[in-house]
Amino acid sequence: MVRDGDHLILVTVCPEGNYEEGEIYDFSDPIIMKKYGVKCDPETLDIVNTTAMQKHIMVISKIYWGDAREKICEAIDKIPLSCLVIGNRGLSKLKRAILGSVSNYVVNNGSCPVTVVKQVEHEH
Repeated sequence: MVRDGDHLILVTVCPEGNYEEGEIYDFSDPIIMKKYGVKCDPETLDIVNTTAMQKHIMVISKIYWGDAREKICEAIDKIPLSCLVIGNRGLSKLKRAILGSVSNYVVNNGSCPVTVVKQVEHEH
């Protein structure tokens, strides 16, 4: 999916925050991560960094605060994105009905092609 020279933009949306200006452009900086309480999975960062070196891509990280559905759709248009890969929280039907599905909203309202990746269930 990623080709040499592409840009990979990691978008994180937090439900609340004290940051009023919108998105932060580089939350991979440890100082910024600590200041805004952003925690990235070390394994994910390792995969991204390895891919960036192998494929010669530029990785950009952004963080938004607010409703994930709205902010992801906003990011699609503002950045702008040519495609989006989004995770799925794996909510039950009841929780999905009450809380709403972020991925479903983005698939139906986003202005670019969206691929949804379902969470892998681990065997016990």
